[in-house]
Amino acid sequence: MSRMHGSEPRQSDGRPLDALRPLSISTGFVPQAPGSALIRAGNTHVLCVASVLESVPRWMEGRGLGWVTGEYSMLPYATSPRSEREQRAPSGRTQEIRRIIGRSLRMAVDRRALGERMIVVDCDVLQADGGTRTASVTGGYVALALALRYLRQQGILDQDPLQRQIAAVSVGIIDDHAMLDLAYADDVRAEVDLNVVMTGTGEYVEVQGTGEGAPYGRTALDRLLTLADAGIAELMTMQNRALDG
Repeated sequence: MSRMHGSEPRQSDGRPLDALRPLSISTGFVPQAPGSALIRAGNTHVLCVASVLESVPRWMEGRGLGWVTGEYSMLPYATSPRSEREQRAPSGRTQEIRRIIGRSLRMAVDRRALGERMIVVDCDVLQADGGTRTASVTGGYVALALALRYLRQQGILDQDPLQRQIAAVSVGIIDDHAMLDLAYADDVRAEVDLNVVMTGTGEYVEVQGTGEGAPYGRTALDRLLTLADAGIAELMTMQNRALDG
């Protein structure tokens, strides 16, 4: 059940239903990388590091386009009890999240302006309490923007490939209450669960929605998207502060 504050329902950690978890984004966490950011969203902490490679995958060679891709892993101690390392092929969940990160961050750049080089954004979950994929996208954008800034400062790029700001958040419905930025305790109980990726101009990059217990209607979807819109606007303000700091 949601906590009650007087007659007002709250999330399980005491937040208002429309409040983000306490958020911080620290840049320059890995000084040898051209772009890095440690994002803390409540008890979910993800280290995002962008590396620049002066080549593209072989299937893209000669097309004059760059590439942005994402990697994702959850360290064994990120959850309790300890999880096993993925020694061989990554799990289906890991592969899915990698694809989400890559698709989302590619939408941020003009790949022709990037030239035939690739940026790999590694997202390593240090501590997990729900929303690791959305935190990876939000922090990964900051790391990507810093790497592109580095390429410009070094004179490697003549123009800025960064076209769009990108951020992501989770929303869900529990006990008929729409909630923003779900921690794990609420996420596992959600009747409807969405992950939303948006641009700085309010366009959608990705909407992943699941009715966990029953189908949901357009009204519920609209409630959740409105809540996500407001949350992502706050996240983007924090991204800009981190990049200006």
